[in-house]
Amino acid sequence: MSEQKQTQRTQRRVVIVGAGMAGVQTAVALREQGFTGPVTLIGAEPHQPYDRPPLSKAVLLGTAEGSAFDIDFDALGVELRLGVEVTGLRAADHEVDTEAGPVPYDTLVVATGAQPLTLPGGEGVPGVHLLRTLDDAARLKPVLERRHDIVVVGAGWIGAEFATAAREAGCAVTVVEAADRPLAGALPAEVTAPMAAWYAESGTELLLHARVERVEQGRVLLAPTTAPEGTRASAPAQAPDRAETPVSDRASAAAAPRELPADAVVVGIGARPATGWLAGSGAALDPSGALTADDHLRTTLPDVYAVGDCASFPSARYGERLLVHHWDNALQGPRTVAADILGETAAPYDPVPYFWSEQFGRFVQYAGHHGAADTLLWRGDPADAAWTVLWLRGDALVALLAVGRPRDLAQGRRLIEHGTPVDRERAADPSVPLKAAVR
Repeated sequence: MSEQKQTQRTQRRVVIVGAGMAGVQTAVALREQGFTGPVTLIGAEPHQPYDRPPLSKAVLLGTAEGSAFDIDFDALGVELRLGVEVTGLRAADHEVDTEAGPVPYDTLVVATGAQPLTLPGGEGVPGVHLLRTLDDAARLKPVLERRHDIVVVGAGWIGAEFATAAREAGCAVTVVEAADRPLAGALPAEVTAPMAAWYAESGTELLLHARVERVEQGRVLLAPTTAPEGTRASAPAQAPDRAETPVSDRASAAAAPRELPADAVVVGIGARPATGWLAGSGAALDPSGALTADDHLRTTLPDVYAVGDCASFPSARYGERLLVHHWDNALQGPRTVAADILGETAAPYDPVPYFWSEQFGRFVQYAGHHGAADTLLWRGDPADAAWTVLWLRGDALVALLAVGRPRDLAQGRRLIEHGTPVDRERAADPSVPLKAAVR
């Protein structure tokens, strides 16, 4: 690239919409990679940009006052516009519309993340909470301090993490899940079956096959169900076969009808990309509502990128388009965006997805994408404190879930990155390091 063109690129006005991890890291990556032009970071919340993972535990329990990023934006030369809602995009004019007026850009990066789904009928009911923002955590902190009866709707990652924090605070917690197991939308039944027992071990009641009929102040009413009457979820009677035999879901169903006392209701039933403000912009969205980015995170609109929870991207590694709602994706993607803005020849964006969760005294880590796997291997006994599940396609490791085995995660992630074939028998032996199980 000629020096003149490079200078033009480094002087373009970059506007980043969204002041979460993805937006902040895009600004940081631009400066680290030599961009010298003006950078404006627009955030809808009035708070200094902050990290979200601590909200579900450290901030709630008062072990951390906040989770603001340790970044000097003035020294970085990044203009912050906080408490500003973006309302639209006019790509032909290279402007975003905000409550405070239009903001022109040469290059736009959309990093608006995801917004939590609300419980139908729960809007406006006193005591019903979401847990996505710093303000949400601030409202919930005194609820935990008063050790109230809490109902959590949804046994996904956020539901489990909040239930963990609430039990640590001494609250009585009931988790209501419409599916037949926790994490039904994320992991197969044979993997989540042993995880259901973690709730009972912590003193959390887990009700499965349970649907909320309505929420009133102080109580949650469950819809009648024809599922068999049950009790709290319990552990599998024995360890699953280490080969590919599925483990049946032994978790019990919720009795119905039932009324649950609820001083507070916390809703964790999923999230969708926060892209509603792009209506009418001409931006292509996938069925989930995510911006469809290419393998360098460029959208279908000129000079517009998308990164983090609001963007899906094609993965050559897995042969499908991925939408990854996790912290690591918001950390990695900005480097690709910054490089492309600067005109550098960067490798296509095709990460091994990674996330972690701390719940019920366990450190759970996941790497990869198991959708296209044809084999599941157990590495250890799920009745024990530490175990791992491996997913293979052919003889190549494509994903793993590690419970209390961080070394498996670190070694397995590298095997996934390189597509290294493994010996199945050795890979299923928890006494053999994964790196020693290669063929």
